[in-house]
Amino acid sequence: MAQEGVNHSDRERFCCLIFLDLLEDPVATVCGHSCCKSCINTHWDKEEERGSYSCPQCRQTFTPRPILEKNTMLAVSLEELKKTGLQTAPADHCYAGPEDVACDVCTGRKRKSLKSCLNCLASYCEKHLQHHLQSPPLKKHNLVEPSEKLQENICSCHDEVKKMFCRTDQQCICYLCSVEEHKDHDTVSAAAERTERQRELGLRRQTIQQRVQDAEKDMKLLQQKEAFNGSADKAVEDSEEIFTEMIRLLEKRSSDVEQQIRSQQETEVSRVRELHERLEQEITELKRKVHELKQLSDTEDHNQFLHNYPSLSPLSESTHSSSIRICPLRNFEEVTAAVSQVRGRLQDILSETETEISQIVSQVDVLLREPEPETRADFLKYSQKNTLDPNTANRLLLLSEGKRKVKRMSKQQYYSDHPDRFTVWSQVLSRESLTGRCYWEVEVGVKGAVYVAVTYKNIRRAGNSDECRFGFNDKSWSLCCYGNLYSFNYNSISIPVPGLWSSRVGVYLDHRAGVLSFYSVSDTMTLLRRVQTTFTQPLYAGVRLHCSGSRAEFCKLK
Repeated sequence: MAQEGVNHSDRERFCCLIFLDLLEDPVATVCGHSCCKSCINTHWDKEEERGSYSCPQCRQTFTPRPILEKNTMLAVSLEELKKTGLQTAPADHCYAGPEDVACDVCTGRKRKSLKSCLNCLASYCEKHLQHHLQSPPLKKHNLVEPSEKLQENICSCHDEVKKMFCRTDQQCICYLCSVEEHKDHDTVSAAAERTERQRELGLRRQTIQQRVQDAEKDMKLLQQKEAFNGSADKAVEDSEEIFTEMIRLLEKRSSDVEQQIRSQQETEVSRVRELHERLEQEITELKRKVHELKQLSDTEDHNQFLHNYPSLSPLSESTHSSSIRICPLRNFEEVTAAVSQVRGRLQDILSETETEISQIVSQVDVLLREPEPETRADFLKYSQKNTLDPNTANRLLLLSEGKRKVKRMSKQQYYSDHPDRFTVWSQVLSRESLTGRCYWEVEVGVKGAVYVAVTYKNIRRAGNSDECRFGFNDKSWSLCCYGNLYSFNYNSISIPVPGLWSSRVGVYLDHRAGVLSFYSVSDTMTLLRRVQTTFTQPLYAGVRLHCSGSRAEFCKLK
């Protein structure tokens, strides 16, 4: 702070008009006012584009940019006064700087405005604002934060304050404008319009705040991704451990089979070797006796022959040959066949569980599910193009229109044999599988019953049992359209469905969410039946026609 010997006028005289503190390297403008050299240069740099340069004190403008000269006398005086204790003057901060709104009443160096009056269209510092705070007539004026745009509140045509608002042209006007240029427009007072807009602003603010809260809540839920990652890592680890155990079991079983084969091989080979050796001994002995008999038989002397004959040892019965039963050579082909059968069964198990596991994995969600569609335009965002698979069509069905249209005929059509074909029921499936979110529409004829269905691919095809018929087993769902009536069918249970009749049926599927919905489609969409379940396999669209002449068509959707 300044010492006692330095008064307020000294501080003000040596204070920069811009910096509002003691001058540093003081220079003088053409009009005679002093500023810091760096401050005035910065001030004029901002006015460069305008092409004219103003004094921060008196607002006098100069063109071209003046050349600044050091105020030597002021600089010397400033140094001397600094030695006597002149320091910063915090009280000077009440004066207006380049970025402040200056008081319109102050003369000389202007102070900062504390308020602006919308009635007087002027700004006042703390000193000159007292009249508005004390005078009863002026107390009614509308005081706001200091503003440099007060003149924008004056009508350029009538030089009147804009106190009206034209809703037709969405602009502020004066009273004379409201009875002249805006005579037939929807006009209200600016205050009334502000009240209405303020109310809308409040509602919008509440909406935004609610969205912020909802988003923050969702952010907290998404922070559970670490737990989700941990769950995924554990599932992979556990799966690897289980498959490793399965591999170990297979390796052990392979080792056991090999050991059994080798053990049986060793046993049988040992038995054969032992019998082979005994047979060799017997053959040797028999050959010796054959030789002995031949010698005796070749003796020419009858007496000698008869003398030696009794000495022949009797021929013992074979203890081996008669008991040997040689089996047809089977080797171990049957073992190989048995192992191959195990492999086939394992492949079937893995194939059956592959789809199930994939489906379970695909149902794991982190992000929140989108809401279900409400309008037909919303449904069309998920439109699915379906074409009919001729390999599945019953022979009484005729496909046309690019495999989108089907009609039941009175005579069978020529179709080659195929394992996917429905042999009895007049049904056909789509080529395309249905996963995710799908929507399609079917135009049904008025003759006979038409069943609009979805089904798993592994539904039975051959025979006339309910296992093959749409809606009469646990692998398919169908909506029967007959006359002006609907009925929903699942697992041999038929439920009448009330609803506005239409020849067009919409089908919406959210496979992951397990939602299947049937709609009557006309000018509006009427929900007929909604199913909430868990789908374990991809689905296929299907149609069943009950009698000759009935027809259906998968619609082209834009």
